[in-house]
Amino acid sequence: MSPEGGEGGEGQADGGRGTRLQVLVARAGLASRRAAEDFVKAGRVSVNGKAVTELGARAMPGDLVTVDGKRIEAEARKLRLMLNKPPGYLCAMSDEFGRPLAADLLKPAVTERVYNVGRLDLESCGLIFFTNDGPFAAKAAHPSFGLVKEYEIETDRRLHATFGAQFEAGLEADAEPQGAKEILKAHKVLQRGERSCTIWLAEGKNREIRRALALFGLKATLLRRVAIGPVRLGNLPEGRFRELSADELGRLEEAFASSKGGTR
Repeated sequence: MSPEGGEGGEGQADGGRGTRLQVLVARAGLASRRAAEDFVKAGRVSVNGKAVTELGARAMPGDLVTVDGKRIEAEARKLRLMLNKPPGYLCAMSDEFGRPLAADLLKPAVTERVYNVGRLDLESCGLIFFTNDGPFAAKAAHPSFGLVKEYEIETDRRLHATFGAQFEAGLEADAEPQGAKEILKAHKVLQRGERSCTIWLAEGKNREIRRALALFGLKATLLRRVAIGPVRLGNLPEGRFRELSADELGRLEEAFASSKGGTR
């Protein structure tokens, strides 16, 4: 094991300095790079039997790296998948109540351990990414990389005439969990009918659309995500998945590079 001696790109073993532990954890498909850093800080990662809590620590080729006592190895195949999640499926790796998991829809075709990028709540449906590529997950999930998400909404009652304008301007609501206030703000709202609209979010908060509707006494009878940045759901059937195409990955990388996060 070696200490960090400065940034080394994406953690390639160069100059005999090894690879950063959080990079190894992310490449093993256990978590995104940001979550992998939390693994290290919590002492869950060990090198040659010794727990390491320093984010700068690196492992050398031949070192035994474990997470929670289990040896990790980088996945041989990097996957970037898109799933059309049906309502009633949970975006989590496990559930104590035994509810259906969106990740299970990838089985048995996907044997690698992949995780969802962001979330759709239990009753929402539509486009969500799954991956074992930590750097891709970090960019796709972080607001600074500018992926605007598009949602189709249908409501139980007529939309208020000023709903779209007020949501775009910003709505004050109780934060989740409770205890503070926060602003719910849409990037854009386009009303398509008396009970339907399309909403674009630049920085989604927890259940943001449902909470905004609730401020007007409304409930969503359909909440479907149809696009993440340049990637559209298209005609992918509900409950099915596919790999992102080379063209889609290229357009995502262009979006990342042109964003605030890509120019830091």
